[in-house]
Amino acid sequence: MKKSSLSDISAAPAASPEGGVTTGTQTLLRGLAILDCVADGVSDVANISLRLGTARSTTHRLLSSLVQQKYLHHIAYKGYMLGPKLLYLGARAQEQRPLVALARPHLEALAQQTGDTVHLGICEGEQVLYLDKITATKGLEMRSRVGQRMPMATTGIGKALMLGMGAARWETLFQRAQGLRDAPGDRPAMHSWEDYLQAMQQYQSQGWVRDLEENELGIHCVGAPVRDLSGEVVAAISVASAVPYMPDERMDRLGPVVLRRALLLSQELGWKAPAP
Repeated sequence: MKKSSLSDISAAPAASPEGGVTTGTQTLLRGLAILDCVADGVSDVANISLRLGTARSTTHRLLSSLVQQKYLHHIAYKGYMLGPKLLYLGARAQEQRPLVALARPHLEALAQQTGDTVHLGICEGEQVLYLDKITATKGLEMRSRVGQRMPMATTGIGKALMLGMGAARWETLFQRAQGLRDAPGDRPAMHSWEDYLQAMQQYQSQGWVRDLEENELGIHCVGAPVRDLSGEVVAAISVASAVPYMPDERMDRLGPVVLRRALLLSQELGWKAPAP
């Protein structure tokens, strides 16, 4: 015997007159709205019906079909929760939506808007791994390259990634970077741990970070973290330019712009802003 599906619930004709919403489409949209309700924590028939504006009998039929198809799971006396089919689809969606491909339009938008160098990077151990780069149309050519790794605590991308970590981890990464700075080479001087901690706490409160020639002489950078469905920081984006093109005043204006792009990318990865 054939299993019923969400579109089988309504026995009315599929098409409505004058090009209106079909009954099948309406049923589908109601089913999707129910999934949103359950995802938001509305788990009983009465409140789902109230939110959808549908009769309890109609809502119950939709819920039963979603349970049968494993989009929902029902627990007696507790209500409905998201089912295993959605877990499977979520995992497949993650597999089919690679980070670089999703991020590229956001990087291009920032590059076009600013004319500066734009980066995408992830955390790899105690280093930043650069996944993508769009070179500036003005200013100096930076030494960063796709596939290159740099110390976490001294790059704009790295600091943005560190916003998902605690202060103890910050100090460890700071000390690692400090050790590298003690090696021979033309590197900018690092701040004290106390000054670094104070700056990171400020960055955490505002949601975006600065790199003030800490990674490369003559380069300023602003960066922001990218989060996934779980809220974890999984990547970061940054905009960098030569100091004359990136004074403090411009960094103040550009930081929130980069943050907004990072939030848009986060939403594409499934992140949802917490309720105020």
